Amino acid sequence: MGRQRKIAIGALAVGAGILSALAAGGLWGGLRVNLTPSYPLGIWRIQPIDREAVIGDLVFICPPGTPAFVLGVERGYLPAGLCPSGTAPLIKSVVAVAGQVVKVEDTIAIDGIELQNSGVRSTDAQGRPLSVFAGGQVPPGSVFLHSDFGGSYDSRYFGPLPADGILGLAAPVLVLAP
Repeated sequence: MGRQRKIAIGALAVGAGILSALAAGGLWGGLRVNLTPSYPLGIWRIQPIDREAVIGDLVFICPPGTPAFVLGVERGYLPAGLCPSGTAPLIKSVVAVAGQVVKVEDTIAIDGIELQNSGVRSTDAQGRPLSVFAGGQVPPGSVFLHSDFGGSYDSRYFGPLPADGILGLAAPVLVLAP
């Protein structure tokens, strides 16, 4: 066996070991790998939260199995995963909580204050139509989620989510800064 082939096999074995460790960490250590552009790429930890989510919290959340999330997986907006909806947990910022009023036009306004980096798109990157949340008051037990990334599939499109889907706070472990 040639030297280059031995090196390649060794590199593959190390890579497989690292991926296995990350997968095990994800199952037992609360670690998740983020490969989406909504937040920095890398390894994140789900930190337990023993209080209600508040504005500014960066959270991991399992979305419900609504048509918006089925569509999100079908179109590739969201990765498939182990949440009951069939998606992977999402990383999003809480920008509104129960009782706050969300207005959706070209941008999002919460209680009359425009949310920065909240442009609303009518189509996705492939020109397919996007449904946009109609706006209204965030219901009890729900949160409105956002990412500054313009192409993020967040509450602009699917509306508030039940807060009981929050798995915990999202804490970076090893991420690549944008």
